[in-house]
Amino acid sequence: MAPKRRWAGRPCGKLKVVTSAKIEMHVHLEGSVRPATLLEIARRNGESLPADTVGGLEELYRFTDFRHFIDVWIMTTNCLRTADDFRQVVVDYAQQARSHGAVYLEAIFSPAERVEAHGIGWDEIYTGYCEGAVEAQERFGLTVRFTPDLYRGCPVELAEKCASVSVRYRDRGVVGLGIGGYELQGPLEPYRRAVRIAQDGGLAFVPHAGEAAGVESVREALGLGAVRLRHGIRAADDSALVAELADRAVVLDVCPTSNLRTGVVERLSAHPLPRLREAGVLCSVGTDDPAMFGTDLNREYELAERLGLPAGDAYAAGLAGALCEEEVLKRLADIADRGAGQYRSGPG
Repeated sequence: MAPKRRWAGRPCGKLKVVTSAKIEMHVHLEGSVRPATLLEIARRNGESLPADTVGGLEELYRFTDFRHFIDVWIMTTNCLRTADDFRQVVVDYAQQARSHGAVYLEAIFSPAERVEAHGIGWDEIYTGYCEGAVEAQERFGLTVRFTPDLYRGCPVELAEKCASVSVRYRDRGVVGLGIGGYELQGPLEPYRRAVRIAQDGGLAFVPHAGEAAGVESVREALGLGAVRLRHGIRAADDSALVAELADRAVVLDVCPTSNLRTGVVERLSAHPLPRLREAGVLCSVGTDDPAMFGTDLNREYELAERLGLPAGDAYAAGLAGALCEEEVLKRLADIADRGAGQYRSGPG
């Protein structure tokens, strides 16, 4: 039986958090693959990419808007085909994140896209990612849990199958189910049954909402039982909704560079994070798609600090929203309680 997990609404308290220790709740593993590695994977799988050099891929990553980002993401990440590819993606990013002080990752991958586009087997995908998490723990001492993503526009039957498979991998590190993709493409309602399958199977619902779309997108996600929101920043446009998020202790997984690079926020000084913070909304910090956005976990924590979110509060929000089992939660809390100087970043 899977360990009982606590979900949103857990008070984070006044934690003495080590600034070098970080929790990351919002990273797409496919978007963490560096250009040189992506080219290597494409070549060994006999796949072509829209660009065949590191510089070419970096140029491709100069997104014009959110829709352009999604189009490029689909073109590039579909070269991932085998369990070894998926394992490598986890291990490579775990090493990077650990070097920036990460002690816990709640990572995202998008299995339905791989199944639909190329007929890759569900177990090939999930086994690769789960084996990567085991290797990341053994090599770097970094705990990785997973929240696979559906995508808006995904065929409903495929989404429901994805939810069922995710439940089946609950004992191997899958703790939630999300929905990503182009937020303006359509509502979440067609996926109500898929969400219910996941929830009935012990997984939390952690969708993207309030990124490219506004307040109603956030309300819809909450209505389907979302316990945490990826982004959620557009909630700042409605004071009543912000108050509800604060009252319910719903954690927003905020990614400053991503918001700038996709154009959903015009400039850093206009980012809604300070307003959300002032209203008492809990906000964690993530990289979203770090290789594609040219960022890393340290940089995102630094940007959040400039926006008024101290590293300790970001860690506390991550702890409050984490979906992992009690044993891991206790260890993460212990890291906070040990205080400054007791945590050493980098491989241990």
